[in-house]
Amino acid sequence: MLVEIKNVYKKFLGENILDDITFDIKEGDKIAMMGPNGAGKTTLVRAILGFYHTDKGTIKVNGFDPIKNRVNVLEHISFIPQLPPPIKLSLNEMISFIVKSSDISEDMIFEEAYKMDLDLKSNYKKQFFKLSGGMKQKLLIAIALSKNSSLLVFDEPTANLDPKSRDHFYNLLSGLDKKCSTLFITHRLDEIEGLVNRQIYMDLGKIIEDEKL
Repeated sequence: MLVEIKNVYKKFLGENILDDITFDIKEGDKIAMMGPNGAGKTTLVRAILGFYHTDKGTIKVNGFDPIKNRVNVLEHISFIPQLPPPIKLSLNEMISFIVKSSDISEDMIFEEAYKMDLDLKSNYKKQFFKLSGGMKQKLLIAIALSKNSSLLVFDEPTANLDPKSRDHFYNLLSGLDKKCSTLFITHRLDEIEGLVNRQIYMDLGKIIEDEKL
């Protein structure tokens, strides 16, 4: 099992943001996770990534605890946030750091960026945080797809992309290895319905629906 989540609870300011969550992600699962704002979707993802401690329950990623064995967990996951972080490194510095710290080749990042219509060479000396929202998102997507991950997690990944870039992104995903699992937090099921085989709907910190498509 790639991800196992059992009876997980998480409170913020006395309110249950995650309320007895139990589900798993198997190899090859392509999941659309939906629900209104405040349903607990992003909190759940951040708990899987080890950003948040849970109050009760267990989370395992490839058998590892996201808090105790975070390096092992993140080794197998690529994550694209809805809002790109305010990184002040230049693209050159940022990519050099990623290449040295992860098992990713610089050539592969350039190749994936090219597929997203992102010209890295002409922007190589620019600071990441000064790029447009769309350019930031394209680079994060290129980095994520360059990594040989068991699980790709996308939190509204196309929010800053124009329609043409969205098409490029979805075309790239359609070519992923069938064994690779994906988890989309999205409000646009119509855009990804051909890329998912399972839908999870959350509300008020609970999983209301979990069905195969």
